[in-house]
Amino acid sequence: MDSVVRNEENTARVVPWYRRRAPVGALVGGLVLAGGAAVLWGVPGERAQRGAPAPAAGAQAGAAVGAGVPAALPGLAELIAERESRVREHPRDAGAWAVLGAAYVEQGRRTAGAEVLYPKAERALRTSLKVRPRGNSEALDGLAALANARRDFRAARGWAEAARRVAPARWTTYGQLIDACTGLGDHKEARTALDRLLKLRSGPAVRARAAGVYWEQGLREDAQAALADAAAGASSPAEEAAWLERAGQLAFERGERESALAHFRAALRLDPDLWAARAGQGRALAALGRSDAALTAYREALAGQPLPQYALELGELYESLGRARQAREEYALLRERVRRDAAGGVDGALVLGLFEADHGDPASAVRRLRAEWERQPGVAVADALGWALHRAGADEEALEYARTATDRAHGGAVLSASYSYHRGMIELGLERTANARRHLAEALRLNPSFSPLHARAARAALTRLGEVPDAPLPE
Repeated sequence: MDSVVRNEENTARVVPWYRRRAPVGALVGGLVLAGGAAVLWGVPGERAQRGAPAPAAGAQAGAAVGAGVPAALPGLAELIAERESRVREHPRDAGAWAVLGAAYVEQGRRTAGAEVLYPKAERALRTSLKVRPRGNSEALDGLAALANARRDFRAARGWAEAARRVAPARWTTYGQLIDACTGLGDHKEARTALDRLLKLRSGPAVRARAAGVYWEQGLREDAQAALADAAAGASSPAEEAAWLERAGQLAFERGERESALAHFRAALRLDPDLWAARAGQGRALAALGRSDAALTAYREALAGQPLPQYALELGELYESLGRARQAREEYALLRERVRRDAAGGVDGALVLGLFEADHGDPASAVRRLRAEWERQPGVAVADALGWALHRAGADEEALEYARTATDRAHGGAVLSASYSYHRGMIELGLERTANARRHLAEALRLNPSFSPLHARAARAALTRLGEVPDAPLPE
């Protein structure tokens, strides 16, 4: 499993299948923080130690699933085959059923099979609970993960709380609780869950969870540093690739296009089946003006994992290039994927609402997103509902939700170019020109290429608004 890589001087050296631990703040083969920005450097000069051979793919996947970290798709397939065989021979093995259910969740999260795999995951996890109804924190934890994957954050919180009551020291439960609370807009409770997790456990998976909380709080440098540490300590290529992909997302959100692209490429070298990194590559290439390469990357991502979000991004890229027919094809795929995912219990209201607001029926987007807000009032839903209301002509009400998404006083601590753009356009519609100018400029300062369509609209709106009037101050 050892492989030979070459550094910038083209001298060969051996790197094992896993990355060696690196000092805090450095990233082996990935992130190094320099001047507050995340960049990709070569692998430090530490020689790898040759030792025991790497464990089998199924064993690696089993360890990853048990630790709540990403697993490689081939290993997941092997693990699932092993666990399916086990429960056929030993149908009363509650632990095997729980592992099987968690593996189905991870496989569904990484592929296009939610409509099949998530119901199978639920059956396996509920069978585990039926076999061992008391003290079965593994199955409860798995059901929380499944609910989070389906974007049913209220159910996820309930399952995670139940798992915590059964096993308060089970650290993986707190990651599920963090995701659920974030989806519900309860950022205070998400931070409390993170604090409890940090007391129980350290390590790359915990640092990656911390990065998500820091990002939602607007602590972008802290988030990047946490992901750097997570990738440095990763115990498998699939895990390291996952943390690199998330670091690429953060770099893109900061407007660091080249850095984002480098992270996504590094992730794909480690795990070619990481379709999120392939879509991220398309995002970064489009921002760099390399449209043909961006289209190819998006098509490859959709071929491997046709998520509605990828179809929306590709459709908008086609639209920005004046290719309306291809855009319509992607939007049709988006609707079909939302419908199919719904068969697996996945809540697609957010992405479908954003799509309808910009490319379909804004009134239906408002209805859909109002219901979503009542169910789980997260910051992303506040932003989407505000934007749908604006597109439907209800700017006064829209501004209330845009403030929720962007004002620190209302919980909107995350720094998002898209959120700032939405608020600026709503304020422009209300003729609040000073505020509109400020938020549109903020959007382009945070990420000048946040969207092939909307970044262009933000620049055009700022041009219409012109410079700040040179008027004397009032008495």
